Amino acid sequence: MTENPPSADLRTDQPHPARVYDFYLGGKDHFGADREFGQKVLSICPQLRPLARANRRFLARSVGVLARDHGVRQFLDLGTGLPTSPNLHEVAQAAAPESRVVYVDNDPIVLNHARALLTSSPEGATAYIDSDVADIDRIMREAARTLDFDRPVAVSALALFHFLPDPQPAELLAGLRGRLAPGSFLTISHVLPALQEVADAYQGSMGMGTLRGRDEITALFGDFEFIEPGLVDPFRWRPALEPAEEGPGDEIENLGACAVARKPA
Repeated sequence: MTENPPSADLRTDQPHPARVYDFYLGGKDHFGADREFGQKVLSICPQLRPLARANRRFLARSVGVLARDHGVRQFLDLGTGLPTSPNLHEVAQAAAPESRVVYVDNDPIVLNHARALLTSSPEGATAYIDSDVADIDRIMREAARTLDFDRPVAVSALALFHFLPDPQPAELLAGLRGRLAPGSFLTISHVLPALQEVADAYQGSMGMGTLRGRDEITALFGDFEFIEPGLVDPFRWRPALEPAEEGPGDEIENLGACAVARKPA
């Protein structure tokens, strides 16, 4: 790991976005306040739990495709959140043990979990950077200890940018895309405006940035070229890669969108 986790006041009496998301996923790293808030949100939108789980399965499928089919061996994950198995490095290193993975987050709650839970295969490497995702200069400098940016890197930002107001996502991605080697990839998942009532609930307790439509999410990829099937609902991104019975149905249609795109040569 590149950072020692700091001591932190976890404020277990207040809900926290990373722990609430862990609650949706069925994890164990949350407390009563997180469950109470999560249940409140699920009473507004019960589809949020299957959406979160579909987003997690999209992570696993997309990382597996990049490692197996595209030969990617370097991954940079922005806004990591609490480690929930399977983590990105577990999927990548299962396909290619020599994969090198760098996680980025500036949340002390996440940092306190990272050192114990994010461990690498002997052949590869896993590192963690304590940084705001908007500080691209620092991220690139620190990540270069583990990753070679002269070679392709797969950058992921899953369920992140709807917490950031405009124009921050576009600005940070513009600064990042130009510094990646040709053949690099960008993976994004994002909730859609249909979840405005959920966003309002978060805004009152933890803050929410901007919900964006499909055209706005597409614009975040810049000149990167989508790989099949393009920008789709998370459960529609190559669902044949997992047993059909594990995936949700149309109940979460048009609640979220995701895509993987490649930087052209």
